[in-house]
Amino acid sequence: MPHAHAKEFESFAAFYPYYLNEHRDRTCRRLHFVGSTVALFCLVALVITGNAWWLLGAAVSGYAFAWVGHFGFEKNRPATFRHPIYSLMGDWVMYADIWRGRIPF
Repeated sequence: MPHAHAKEFESFAAFYPYYLNEHRDRTCRRLHFVGSTVALFCLVALVITGNAWWLLGAAVSGYAFAWVGHFGFEKNRPATFRHPIYSLMGDWVMYADIWRGRIPF
């Protein structure tokens, strides 16, 4: 699919197939998974310690792993740049789908 604009997606359900198409490379998906897992640990640390720096750690780890996957392996521009909200939602739906075995790890 050519570069789409947010207005082309009327819903997250319409966006998600596009999102998955942007994540065909297995290494990219694995990096997303690792980054999301690290982000979750950071959020747990935030709750346990009350230290707000863990929130920054969650954001940085999630995006850093994902962007390495896109620029280094998928060779595309992260959907976050064009569709930030749907992309964040897609990250977590894909994460859950990997855990459920619906998407190969």
